[in-house]
Amino acid sequence: MTLRFYDSATASVRDFTPLVEGKASLYYCGATVQGEPHIGHVRSALAFDQLSRWLQSSGLDVTVVRNVTDIDDKILLKAAENNEPWWALAYRFEQAFATAYESLGIMKPTYEPRATGHIPEMHALIARLIERGHAYPARDESGDVYFDVRSWKQYGSLTHQRIDDMQAAPDADPRGKRDPRDFALWKGHKEGEPETAQWTSPWGAGRPGWHLECSAMVTKYLGAAFDIHGGGLDLRFPHHENEMAQSQAAGDAFANFWMHNGMVTYQGEKMSKSIGNTINPREMLEVARPLVVRYYLGQAHYRSVLDYRPGSLTEAAAAVERIETFLHAAIAKLFPGGDWGVVANIPSAFRDAMDEDLNVPAALAVLHETVRAGNTALAAKDDSATLMAFQAVVGMSQALGINPLDERWTRSGTAGAETAALDVLVNAQLLARAQARTEKNWAESDRIRDVLAAAGVEIADSADGSTWSLKS
Repeated sequence: MTLRFYDSATASVRDFTPLVEGKASLYYCGATVQGEPHIGHVRSALAFDQLSRWLQSSGLDVTVVRNVTDIDDKILLKAAENNEPWWALAYRFEQAFATAYESLGIMKPTYEPRATGHIPEMHALIARLIERGHAYPARDESGDVYFDVRSWKQYGSLTHQRIDDMQAAPDADPRGKRDPRDFALWKGHKEGEPETAQWTSPWGAGRPGWHLECSAMVTKYLGAAFDIHGGGLDLRFPHHENEMAQSQAAGDAFANFWMHNGMVTYQGEKMSKSIGNTINPREMLEVARPLVVRYYLGQAHYRSVLDYRPGSLTEAAAAVERIETFLHAAIAKLFPGGDWGVVANIPSAFRDAMDEDLNVPAALAVLHETVRAGNTALAAKDDSATLMAFQAVVGMSQALGINPLDERWTRSGTAGAETAALDVLVNAQLLARAQARTEKNWAESDRIRDVLAAAGVEIADSADGSTWSLKS
């Protein structure tokens, strides 16, 4: 089956053919490092981590670029409020994002450029736009430079809007603009701003506009034309609309696909600090293992809304435990020596689901159905069928970055290692209990259950097999 993705620019699912055979290039918007990462930031990064993993699983050599916006109005404002240098605040929160990404198994991008490291490239892009008649210095000689939206007839094509229906761009003083909707490419240094937050330019000292930063960085690392540009749905306008307009107006083909992930809500409502219904990755990791949090954040279709509610992580933990229980039971049965190295396999039904616009929910359904089949094979002592299921579950979970056997999920210190060891021991007992139940040896089944209960382990039996948890 051909890879197919939803393209926001055409509002349709299209066949994906890489611009360069055998390779794929992906840019997705990273953090504006003004504060701690929230769940929406991490959900977006995870969605494009799933995408890049699947592109790799499809045999492509993938280059991923994720930027860091480390100079911005909000960063300057927060730094002033905290009475600290803006660059110190930006670096502190950049590290917080890196920690969150690492905790949830989000792969490092090939390149992760900072905006402040690419000022010359931004100057060159502005100069090209002025030369082509699509940008102009402010009339009030403030040092601002604007993109002339009415000079580019395709402006609004990404979000399918008419210019006259758009709101004014609030990113700079409108007095120097020809049209209120013109957006800032370069922002002249203003009185009261830190002296360190300015760079010399042909138009006066200042700093780059937000939209310009991404266009300059992506073309440096991926070229004038690349395969996919991604980001959260909230970035489609004005950020991505402006990126596309200024890049194409400068003569670059830019992105072949635009992909946007959906938002995260709290019990059906938009998250808002003002009403206190927010949750961040750090809080989630305090109540659930990183693998469970990753499973939860990645289980919905990337374009859909992901709704968080009390109990969400408990449900995700149960799903992860079903996968873990089967894998460890299969290892105990098939590889008693512990060396379980096998050739992983990805079933065609899973591949078809992922090929069709990264349909993770359908792919997870295949994964869990395979777990059920594996448990049935275990109970029937069918080693051949158990091995086939084991190979498939390893392959599918690895493709999604949720393979419980991956050492990254058990290397987070002593607690992680102890949990992994306990999991192996308990699942060996569950396998022995399942065999006893198959043989109708109820006395042995009850004995194993009682031993585990005395150790503080609760067993839950279902049609999918048995899972365990520690008594609270």
